Amino acid sequence: MKALVLAKAGEIAIEDVQLAETLGPDDVQIKIHSVGICGSDVHYYQHGRIGPFVVKAPMVLGHEAAGVVLATGENVTHLSVGDRVCMEPGIPDLNSAQTRAGIYNLDPAVRFWATPPVHGCLRETVIHPAAFTFKLPDNVSFAEGAMVEPLAIGMQAATKAGIKPGDIALVIGAGPIGVVTALAALAGGCSDVIICDLFDEKLAVAASYEGLHAVNIKTGDLAGKVAAFTSGNGVDIVFECSGAKPAIATLAEHAAPGATAVLVGMPIDAAPMDIVAAQAKEITFKTIFRYANMYPRTLRLLSSGKLRVQPLISQTYKFSDSVAAFERAAAGHASDIKIMLEME
Repeated sequence: MKALVLAKAGEIAIEDVQLAETLGPDDVQIKIHSVGICGSDVHYYQHGRIGPFVVKAPMVLGHEAAGVVLATGENVTHLSVGDRVCMEPGIPDLNSAQTRAGIYNLDPAVRFWATPPVHGCLRETVIHPAAFTFKLPDNVSFAEGAMVEPLAIGMQAATKAGIKPGDIALVIGAGPIGVVTALAALAGGCSDVIICDLFDEKLAVAASYEGLHAVNIKTGDLAGKVAAFTSGNGVDIVFECSGAKPAIATLAEHAAPGATAVLVGMPIDAAPMDIVAAQAKEITFKTIFRYANMYPRTLRLLSSGKLRVQPLISQTYKFSDSVAAFERAAAGHASDIKIMLEME
């Protein structure tokens, strides 16, 4: 089949590949329709590695996907041929202690699409466990189905935050994960979410949503905006989605006493933090790594209209133009939120 293959850093191409996959009794075969380009895909393309995960052999990219069921294993009862589906890309060991505890995203043996040496889904078809394949509601498009993966990260963050109705949150970073986290926070009960970044183009997309209030960190008055919404008390929740060291260092600055901070963004290396400032406010810190059990919830919110992601899709390319799409993503245009690929 045709697939987008990363040979090494800076070298990708559409190639014919043969992958040793067999449809098992609990699996489904899926024809891929839409795949979103994630920042991790771009990082592997540019650098050939993320931390300890190194591309040592040609690897198919992509992990945000939706498609159509082509075949089902004999034990599969909740899916049928022709169903439109999206797929959770991490496959844990179902017998691990973490999976049994319901935190399968933390299973050390999880196999995650497009994380070396596991091939991703930017190819014509995939075979995937039915347990991690979810039927799309009729009013959810393939592109929206592919967006469930990044949305699930925002949903995990909002769930970990323990949002109370009427809370006010601050999201640091208006990239794809920052915006979907802000949207999940609104869906989770926040009355207002302030979102900040350095780029007006990204903030303009965020500001198009009711309940999101965009502030440029350099040219705007973030402290004033927080004070105005919270009567000077500070926000109830801070979501750090940038991974930027200066943001992490000053995380407590805009938080209310007793606030919760959720660390979502991943810094490239160790980042300092003003621990005393956080202690003085007794801030509760929480972290997330991917997500667990978020796909059904996310699909319900998409279907209800309480999550809208279409405005986040900046560009759509055909699969035959995948290399150009990755070059666009790697260029880092400030106006781009999510670039989508469609199979032909």
